[in-house]
Amino acid sequence: MQKNEFWPKGVPQTLRVPQVTLNHYLLTAAQRYPDKPALIFCQREVSYAELHGSVEAMAAWMQHELGVQRGDRVLLMSQNSPEFVIAYFAALRAGAAIVPVNPMCTVQEVQYYAEDSGARVAFVAQDLLPHVEPLLKSAGGAHLEALIVHAYASALTPEGIQDLPEAMRYAAQPLSQPGMHAFEQALQWQGAVQETGVGADDLAVLPYTSGTTGHPKGCYHSHSTMLASNVGSQVWRGLNVDSVFLAVAPLFHMLGMQNGMNMPLTLGATIVLMPRWNAAHAVELVERYRVTAWTAPPAMVLEFFAQPSAQTRDLSSLAMLSGGGAAMPESVAAMLAERFGLSYNEAYGLTETAAFLHANPMQRGKRQCLGIPTQSVESRIIDPATLQELPQGEVGEIVTRGPQVMKEYWRNEAANREAFIELDGKRFFRTGDLAMVDEEGYFFMRDRLKRMINVSGYKVWPAEVEAMMYEHPAVYEACIIGTPDPKRGESVVAVIVLKPSHEGAVSEQDIIDWARERMAVYKSPREVRFVSELAKSGTGKIMWRELQEQENRRTAESSNTV
Repeated sequence: MQKNEFWPKGVPQTLRVPQVTLNHYLLTAAQRYPDKPALIFCQREVSYAELHGSVEAMAAWMQHELGVQRGDRVLLMSQNSPEFVIAYFAALRAGAAIVPVNPMCTVQEVQYYAEDSGARVAFVAQDLLPHVEPLLKSAGGAHLEALIVHAYASALTPEGIQDLPEAMRYAAQPLSQPGMHAFEQALQWQGAVQETGVGADDLAVLPYTSGTTGHPKGCYHSHSTMLASNVGSQVWRGLNVDSVFLAVAPLFHMLGMQNGMNMPLTLGATIVLMPRWNAAHAVELVERYRVTAWTAPPAMVLEFFAQPSAQTRDLSSLAMLSGGGAAMPESVAAMLAERFGLSYNEAYGLTETAAFLHANPMQRGKRQCLGIPTQSVESRIIDPATLQELPQGEVGEIVTRGPQVMKEYWRNEAANREAFIELDGKRFFRTGDLAMVDEEGYFFMRDRLKRMINVSGYKVWPAEVEAMMYEHPAVYEACIIGTPDPKRGESVVAVIVLKPSHEGAVSEQDIIDWARERMAVYKSPREVRFVSELAKSGTGKIMWRELQEQENRRTAESSNTV
């Protein structure tokens, strides 16, 4: 691997991956800083000693009462909470692996995760029981033998409960169904954990990717791949034991799991944990707890700094702002720099790479950029059809290799054959992302392999057009999709949320005329649609694929009626 000219000073090019488990770091932090807050949640502080003690009790109970052992998989379905953290590390301590489940999943989706992973035990929040209970064998299901149920309000004061969203404020309810177990009761277990012999290469986390077609695929992440990502990130960004992290992104997703939970606990730092995203409350928490580090997608950052309170509260402690998943609009990045003295450290990663893969150097970042391959990572741009490496400046697919890349897709050889290729005797993972490399070795996204609009033979990359749309003073959010065009093949549609101050003052044609002055005519939207909001995923990403599929269905129905 050739070292980039702008490689950050003091950061080694090669990553030394720890040969221990994630739980090793929790034990170490509890021994070093027993009284230090590990978690702050709705005015409740959980020290490292208390967190470690809860994890040990839960793990021992799982082994003794449920027979959980090395190699088992355990579902975890919950909003952000101390119970999520305890469940996660308890399953690992008992020798099992965690299968994180999006709280928005339906019964059918949870059933698929249980079937595919082979899980027989699940942690589930009380409010989400209707999505999991039908899978319990005692309820007639065919998969789960035991549910460990928690209520978010159980350990909170009356004042702290008021910080919860209303739907999460309920106290623990009696559990009458056989196979259901109360989380708080399990924490009272007095026995010791039986050592399992789990090592760095054992399965730790099995997150599922959404994918564009077919069923989701499980990503086999060991303790080693998870640690490679989070240790690399903390060194790159200069984070330390006294950092205070705001954890807002959902912990079931790699962005939140790694940056909001695993990395802070690996450091022995403090996590200010939010149950759900609330921009105004987030501003308050940053000031109250002197938060220093926050990783979030651009949409959250945009809403945070748009709060009136962000202009008046003391946010001076915030030193490191980072994220990925979508490009930070140039206008927003400029605002952060000018008004708050902050730069948004854009990075790039996938579920398959345990988040951290590429990042911008902290002292020489480029906006709307994926950065450069980080420690021990080698990435190339290839022609998706021929698999030949492309010269600098040409758009192709990112392929990558590094210690944080998953071992494989879980029990899916067909997917593995498609995803992994050999180049020069090395195993590379095909990301499915289209990008180009500039003359200084920085990578720039040009969208997903299948997200491209073909206008009269010209390729239009939606991310490029979206970035330009954010320059318009009236645009709050934008998503670019394609629609069939009888003359051009496809044409460009901009779906836009206006800033409240510009509603009624700007027309669709005004936006079209503005865009045509600033980009090639084939890139410029031929149609603009105003909406009140854009659908987002649980991690705050605009769900462009959903909008595109809606458009495809609409045009198909229109053609059928002609």
